[in-house]
Amino acid sequence: MSSDRQSDSKEGDESQVDRPRTAGESPDDEHSNEEPEIRQRSATPRDIRVADTGRSNAGFAKKDSKAQSANVCASGLRTESFASVTRSSVFRLLQKRTTGKGIFVEPARDNFRTLTSLYSSMNPAADSVNMTTQTHGAVFNLEYSPDGSVLTVACEQTEVLLFDPISSRHIKTLVDAHEDCVNNIRFLDNRLFATCSDDTTIALWDLRKLNSKVCSLHGHTSWVKNIEYDTNTRLLVTSGFDGNVITWDTNRFTEDGCPHKKFFHTRYLMRMRLTPDCSKMLISTSSGYLLILHDLDLTQSLEVGSYRILRARRSTPSTEGTTSGSRSSDTPRHSNDSSKLHPQDSQREGGSPRNSLEVLTPEIPGEKDRGNCITSLQLHPKGWATLIRCSSNMDDQEWTCVYEFQEGAPTRPPVSPRCSLRLTHFIEEANVGRGYIKELCFSPDGRLICSPYGYGVRLLAFDGGCGELSDRVRAETHCLHEVRSLYSHSDVVLTTKFSPTHCQLASGCLSGRISLYQPKF
Repeated sequence: MSSDRQSDSKEGDESQVDRPRTAGESPDDEHSNEEPEIRQRSATPRDIRVADTGRSNAGFAKKDSKAQSANVCASGLRTESFASVTRSSVFRLLQKRTTGKGIFVEPARDNFRTLTSLYSSMNPAADSVNMTTQTHGAVFNLEYSPDGSVLTVACEQTEVLLFDPISSRHIKTLVDAHEDCVNNIRFLDNRLFATCSDDTTIALWDLRKLNSKVCSLHGHTSWVKNIEYDTNTRLLVTSGFDGNVITWDTNRFTEDGCPHKKFFHTRYLMRMRLTPDCSKMLISTSSGYLLILHDLDLTQSLEVGSYRILRARRSTPSTEGTTSGSRSSDTPRHSNDSSKLHPQDSQREGGSPRNSLEVLTPEIPGEKDRGNCITSLQLHPKGWATLIRCSSNMDDQEWTCVYEFQEGAPTRPPVSPRCSLRLTHFIEEANVGRGYIKELCFSPDGRLICSPYGYGVRLLAFDGGCGELSDRVRAETHCLHEVRSLYSHSDVVLTTKFSPTHCQLASGCLSGRISLYQPKF
């Protein structure tokens, strides 16, 4: 049994779009303030001409004096008008430049257009054909070091491989890194990284000394599937199919391990992630629930008995949601309804509690009465949204969905979480490789999503111009835009990863092949 089976019309470029006009505004209204000033400048010389040519020289002299005076006044008017026009033009130029809708835009937006062009020209790298795990089995996870100098590969057959992603050169194989399938790899910094396995252990490694582990961590009782790292507290956070989320104090590790404690527990746990600022923890389950811990404090363990255990499957949704402080999952509920649970012992004086829990059932496209298993869970690099891949309980449908975090007023002060999720983008996926988890990823700038798609991958964007998620109309739900499809595998793709420093993408498949993609013109 595989270790990563489930447990139970392009739009135009932004810089070319004109300023949106308000209702009733004509195309020429934008320059309506400039035209009267221009007409005034052309009419001024005619106003000061001497019309009476039959007058005496004295009259002419008098008129000349008046004309000179009028000319001085007109010159002042022209200077003032020109300054007004200049200020108006400069203001418009700066405004359009700031919003990215003028001829000249911010350098950052120029960079995004360049990246869009680069990503659109992605192709399999010719020298990546030799990047194969051979007899090491399926590729379950890919992870770059923070500086992009090393690509690590978690293999089905107990091993971890290291490659140079620039030259595609094999660096080293960690033989018998674990006693069972290696599931996930996480870098703590540019030299330390952790691996987890179906052998229920976590191992710490140092790139400078790969002949042996730094230490092995024991605490889980079933397959360990996820590793996260809190950079604020330097706590390693792991989750497994035993339903436990455990924290490990890496500040005090020794060769025998490091202190750990059980932080949270829920049944049917699939994936666990921390937001980039480590203020929230998201947990997905095979029963279709998404759990959000707000105002995260990993130093406070949550008692297992504080929350009711979630059941494996949902009932058919009804029009009535629950409003009680805690609930059991056999209560019918809406797809957008959420239940908020608040441990009383973590209440902060004058504010909301730490580690307050929100349990929700994300809205999934397709048939609303069908249960779903949330298999893959990722976070936007700026913490704006969460990305999930889910499959129906019958394994005959798969979806990729983006949910934006929505800030809102508390419904019951002062102990209510301050945000929930709203579906903003979605796309249907190829229903290939049933039973295997396909891991998606965001690009470092958060504008692209790479999704395993059958024997290849798809690059997906929020719009045709690879715009920011925040640029889209918030009141509408959109289909993800397919930027490019890439096929270079002979088996089902299981995992993908963007390089954090180079315009490069890696994918790994069920048969052990690793492919690198980079721009090719």
